[in-house]
Amino acid sequence: MYSLTVTIKMNDIDPQAWLASALARMPGIPVSPLPELLPWNWSATGYARQVAA
Repeated sequence: MYSLTVTIKMNDIDPQAWLASALARMPGIPVSPLPELLPWNWSATGYARQVAA
């Protein structure tokens, strides 16, 4: 868990925002788009759009 948090921080992402987004999206998506949830592929703008919807 620590290495994941450090990776998220190294990508200039808020760990709490990323974790909330990833956990919220995981149950509803098939396996193929899971790489979109990786910290280096995740974008805060996509998360903001999801929260606003």
